[in-house]
Amino acid sequence: MNESREIFLGEHLSERGLTISVAESFTGGMIAHVITNAPGSSRYFQGGVIAYANEVKMEILGVAEQTLIDHGAVSRETVLEMARGVRSALDTDIGISSSGIAGPDGGSPEKPVGLAWIGLSAAETEYAEQFLFVGDRLQIKEQAVYTAIERLISFLPKLTQEKRSEGNLISFGSCAGNDTRSMNYVISQIKTQSN
Repeated sequence: MNESREIFLGEHLSERGLTISVAESFTGGMIAHVITNAPGSSRYFQGGVIAYANEVKMEILGVAEQTLIDHGAVSRETVLEMARGVRSALDTDIGISSSGIAGPDGGSPEKPVGLAWIGLSAAETEYAEQFLFVGDRLQIKEQAVYTAIERLISFLPKLTQEKRSEGNLISFGSCAGNDTRSMNYVISQIKTQSN
């Protein structure tokens, strides 16, 4: 495929009539930058929040203070609340979020430099995935950005499938084997359609 991934993403968002917003922490607006590199991105991209400080995560995105106390900013729980928050604040179909440790400082044995979480939220589906990237500060951020775009592309068919589905379905994902670079968590719920 010769076209860039952001153009590919944009075409599929447009085809589905979906809108998107972003909530970024350590990527500092780079996800929004890449998405808006595609011509015509105003059709589906509404805007974003750079929530670098925890205060912004709480005040603008509605992340609970207790979530940050219990799990930290770089966690599954936080990126899901960030994705939900920006989706609600900007009234979009999809919210995508990022939080991580780009380094060179700030890492710990439990949360090393290169650790990143990507979160996605839609009306009836939520997804979060953990990654461990390698490189310098910019390389880690760039890897997170393009991984977020790829995960968003793979997320879109799930939304289409849900629109076609009827009945109740609740599924909980688990860790993807022993791969410490990618631990998947998927929570999806399809509501019963009223007759």
